[in-house]
Amino acid sequence: MDHQRVIRDVTVRLPMASTAAEACQWTVTALARYAPATISVLLQVHDRLRCVAATGSWQVYSTVPPDTGIVGRVYASGRTSVVPDVAADPDYIPVRPDVSSEVCVPVLDPAGRPIGVLDLQWSGPADLAAWRDTAERLAARLGARIVALGGPPAESRSEKLLRHAAALTSAPTEWDLMHAAITAARDVSTLSAAVLVLVGREGPRLGAPTAAPGDLESRIRAELAEAGPEALGRMISLAHRYGAGYTLGEAGHPPTDDHAPLTRAGARTLVAVPVGPPAGGGLLLIADERLLRPDPTTVNLMELLAGQAWNALDRLRTLARLREQASSDPLTGLRHTGPFGQRIAAATPGRTALLAIDVDGFKNVNDTYGHQAGDRVLVGLARALEGALRHGDELYRIGGDEFVAVIEVNRPEEAVRIAERLTEAARRIGRTISVGVALPRPGESPDLTLRRADQALYRVKREGRDGVHLAAA
Repeated sequence: MDHQRVIRDVTVRLPMASTAAEACQWTVTALARYAPATISVLLQVHDRLRCVAATGSWQVYSTVPPDTGIVGRVYASGRTSVVPDVAADPDYIPVRPDVSSEVCVPVLDPAGRPIGVLDLQWSGPADLAAWRDTAERLAARLGARIVALGGPPAESRSEKLLRHAAALTSAPTEWDLMHAAITAARDVSTLSAAVLVLVGREGPRLGAPTAAPGDLESRIRAELAEAGPEALGRMISLAHRYGAGYTLGEAGHPPTDDHAPLTRAGARTLVAVPVGPPAGGGLLLIADERLLRPDPTTVNLMELLAGQAWNALDRLRTLARLREQASSDPLTGLRHTGPFGQRIAAATPGRTALLAIDVDGFKNVNDTYGHQAGDRVLVGLARALEGALRHGDELYRIGGDEFVAVIEVNRPEEAVRIAERLTEAARRIGRTISVGVALPRPGESPDLTLRRADQALYRVKREGRDGVHLAAA
């Protein structure tokens, strides 16, 4: 093999390349005439190594994380790797079943920083030392040409959207999701501001802020907040009725009244995209102070982003509902034994009071009027007891007609007063309850504290019901 001829052939072609992708493809094509190998060039694009040119394999990986495989190892270290037996290298990424050896060299810029790798894999005998030298010399020429052409190819908008879609899917909370959606909208559209408006129980609301005060995005948020829910509702309705829209920005043609708050904030370019279903979705607004004309591709990408954001949001809300159902009583909506056990495990001795509550005569209601009537009694009583508790107090249903309130108090007498408020609340809806009160002792288990509260409750039962008793400290 005349390695000087290989180098000469590639070197002659490189100056004719007008893009980094062309330079990589010509390098791979020229090398393939001399080396019966799988050949590829991977360049860093954002946070991954993208396969820009390849030959000699039925399939290659489009992108590879920069810390994965032999290519990732070479890129991270900036040092060549010669592997005589790929089966013995744990980092080898299989692309052909018959590969036996590999030479991977870093593609460096003129300052010596890695911008990618040139990788050659053989399925037969090869002079690896000679090919190492040839590959390193070609990679140096290729790196210089890529830098002269402006560097590795930029991340495409579809690649950006794919990357952001992964961030949306993995967002742990609605706040994180809204922040990720707004960031994605700005990045993919290349416009400077994005605002997400979602319909909630109390009407339209603005999503998580991501811009500094004074920026276009913060000014838009301020104008929309001042315009009020009605104006936001009209904008959402328009988008869901007619679909996504974008500005032409033609002189002498002012915006509609519904979009006036955006122009007052300084927006001269706008893309408006519906999010989710008309009844409970919202609106994604992407804007810029520059007078631009967004192309239809940008609008399509924003529609895809809005769809992905809504799917991720719907998933988060579904999971939240399932968690709530798993931790709450389906009849009364109160939390049940699982959360109660966690709460009393964190009880503070001398400060956390447990109020064991039992409905007087509940069995007679079920026996006389049926279980549906009993269910109505339990629901009504749950609402009455919740209303009598203070903010921060917690009420649990731990059995058929058994409730427990967990409250923080300064003195035992305070716990008794709150228990008496509960009995009064029950009387107001035509029921009576018996309440036993206990405060945890130092070193006492939560189960034992609850047992003492139950004992105090049964003392009330024995003494005629409809009352409160405090367990001994």
